Amino acid sequence: MKIGVVGCAGRMGQMLVREIAATPGCTLAGGTERVGGPALGKDIGVLAGLEPLGVVAIEDTAALFAEADAVIDFTSPDASVRHAALAAQSETVLVIGTTGIGPAQQEAIAQAATHTPIVQSPNMSLGVNLLLALVEQVGRALGDDYDIDILEMHHRNKVDAPSGTALGLGRAAAAGRGVALEDVWQKVRDGHTGVRPRGEIGFATLRGGDVIGDHTVVFAAEGERVELTHKASGRQIYAKGAVRAALWANDKQPGLYSMKDVLGL
Repeated sequence: MKIGVVGCAGRMGQMLVREIAATPGCTLAGGTERVGGPALGKDIGVLAGLEPLGVVAIEDTAALFAEADAVIDFTSPDASVRHAALAAQSETVLVIGTTGIGPAQQEAIAQAATHTPIVQSPNMSLGVNLLLALVEQVGRALGDDYDIDILEMHHRNKVDAPSGTALGLGRAAAAGRGVALEDVWQKVRDGHTGVRPRGEIGFATLRGGDVIGDHTVVFAAEGERVELTHKASGRQIYAKGAVRAALWANDKQPGLYSMKDVLGL
């Protein structure tokens, strides 16, 4: 399977290139970088710290989609919408790990998925997606006398909050309870907030240092707490999950899939 990478010279892009090169059953189709970027024309393998792969970084994203069987996208919400449209036109598998996607952008991605397989997840880690399944199960098993809070911490340079993974965990907990997250969430607490409403799902966000990603879901009731935690110690876990998703989607019908589908959870 020929897999392409948008943003191939970035930190995540380089990890994806290394993972593709190391994974049996796939090969690097190519990679793109921003217009005028310093990586253009350079061998993508060398950019990723590997031996030369004979493929250079280009700026023509449409050409990458035309060449690849699948493209992996960890970019920005607006860019991911554009990439979804290109994937639909070329019927190329698209794997989206971008976070911070809004409702209108999500609708555009869902529309593109009617023409090609798209795997989208706020976190491509296999462990995090197992955590999502567990949170939904616990949310279903425990009643709303258990308060739910989601604590997440990331490095100081992360630009969105709460993280996409934290919101995904909130949606999993809400799904377990049979409610919409938007109807019960509390993203910020400040000042005199009053008594906590029954059934509320709260979020707490920490930013600092070089933390890759820590997430804890707390189910708290009178007399006990249940805590489910995932801590990432390296970003390569996201690359591994994304490449696995691309390989899984290779023979799938058009549709919007998640890592839950990839893992059979």
